[in-house]
Amino acid sequence: MASTSPGGPDGARTVLDVVRLSTTYLAEHGSDSARLDSELLVAHALGIERLGVYLQYDRPLADHDLDTIRTMLRRRGRGEPIAHLTGRREFYGRGFRVTPAVLIPRPETETLVERALKVAREQGGELRIADLGTGSGCLACTLAAELPGATVIASDLSAAALAVAAENAEALGVAGRVLFVEGGWAEGLVAGLDLVVSNPPYVTSAEMEELPREVAFEPRLALDGGADGLDAYRGLLPAVAERAAGVCWVGLEVDSRRAAAVAELARGIWPEAAIVIVADLSRRPRVVEIRGEVR
Repeated sequence: MASTSPGGPDGARTVLDVVRLSTTYLAEHGSDSARLDSELLVAHALGIERLGVYLQYDRPLADHDLDTIRTMLRRRGRGEPIAHLTGRREFYGRGFRVTPAVLIPRPETETLVERALKVAREQGGELRIADLGTGSGCLACTLAAELPGATVIASDLSAAALAVAAENAEALGVAGRVLFVEGGWAEGLVAGLDLVVSNPPYVTSAEMEELPREVAFEPRLALDGGADGLDAYRGLLPAVAERAAGVCWVGLEVDSRRAAAVAELARGIWPEAAIVIVADLSRRPRVVEIRGEVR
């Protein structure tokens, strides 16, 4: 393994050697988190936690370990996301299986989880929740895990995404309380819901062409929100109004630049509801909440 190529001569034989040379390689190939990427890939290849990389710096590596690391480095060097290479991403303190069929869970989506949990705990009882466009199931499974009395309907247009979400529900022990439904916004909605959550596509079609290269590996269906980034909300909000009358709270993740526009769409449908915009930990507008009985 040489400093400029993961497939070069074997100058690296210990964990520390490999981490150093991998960091150089990834930095040269466009990674802005080269050291972290290297540690995560080495840990995954060796079947250990990232902390174990630090604890085993002097560990000698076998040829098959080096071959595995080289293969992953080449893929990462071409821009493939770390989550696709490891098949995992942490979200709200839990590990989720990730494949190219689903959007990779992002930390900012945890703001939506926090807001939904706050409302759910205020209400109490055996709540019924809908997660529209569930993807990996990170929202649905997290809410089910945090709210033992809740049941969640999780919908998605993609059968492949639902298969991943079902795996995550099983792994997290909530499969019995999460119902997966293939279909659009309306198919995930029924009467008698207490909360509705969604992280819909909100990137504009023009912005899709300018996204970081690793985002190109994620499903366009989960990202492209049309010419102005609002197409999903135009479909989702009327569907909630028609199919889930009486729901007390709706929480939507939004692009910070279009939060006000989403709030206006909601006001046009529910002029009597309390509609607020909530910032994430970076102080960017991230969630639009519709509170009160939504009729």
